[in-house]
Amino acid sequence: MAALLVVVATASPGCAHTQQPERKVYVISEDASGVGSDVGSGTGGSGAEAYCNELQKQCFKACWNRKPSISSIKKGSGMHHEHCTKTCREEFMRCIQEQEELERQDSQKKELHFPTMNAALEWLREHKTEVAVGTIVIVAGVIAAPYVVAIAAGGALVLAPL
Repeated sequence: MAALLVVVATASPGCAHTQQPERKVYVISEDASGVGSDVGSGTGGSGAEAYCNELQKQCFKACWNRKPSISSIKKGSGMHHEHCTKTCREEFMRCIQEQEELERQDSQKKELHFPTMNAALEWLREHKTEVAVGTIVIVAGVIAAPYVVAIAAGGALVLAPL
């Protein structure tokens, strides 16, 4: 019986050598201002609006340079101009809706993966305007739970265990 207790006692510490995950908070920046300022903000001043404006211009130019599909509209007339304006405005609105949906899908992808903690911190420091608070960060080689981008009480931007 005593031999069994010795075996159990010596076997137990064998499992204790597994390193516990480090629950450390890493400072990304002392100042969290500007965080997430480039994250999907609809179409206001975005590249999506400029892209759709350009498409609308190309649409109008192509429409204006060809004979209207409606036989009652004479090429180059006021009605032709109205027809092209209406048709291309509809294309512009479709484009905006598609771009907004793409931005919405991109903003839902709130998980980043890095090979090391240093790589994660370096990237986050350089791209803090592109990262939203609440973004989950996975670091390979770290056996801890995922980290999350957060703002500490003092206003610093941090990477904290989730």
